[in-house]
Amino acid sequence: MKNGLDLVNIDKSFGEIYALRGVSFDVDPGEIVALLGPSGCGKSTTLMLIAGLETPDRGEITWNGEPLGGVPPNQRGVGLMYQDYALFPHKNIFENVAF
Repeated sequence: MKNGLDLVNIDKSFGEIYALRGVSFDVDPGEIVALLGPSGCGKSTTLMLIAGLETPDRGEITWNGEPLGGVPPNQRGVGLMYQDYALFPHKNIFENVAF
């Protein structure tokens, strides 16, 4: 069984706009990965799919060889911290992360 996170041939569209087409990558245990790219290239969509906040149109996301399809976001053990918009202005960095 493969350990870590695997995305295989992920497609995601919003209406007629494709956010992702055929995205595949894997992250081994202990590996640190950064998603880099210009605005609108699909970074946030990819993270939302991994966290279970969106559902792929096609493809599979697995964690330690187990498919994540159907696993609710609160049972995935994944969190997102957006760089803007979702931060509480009355809290400092530590308080935002702790929340």
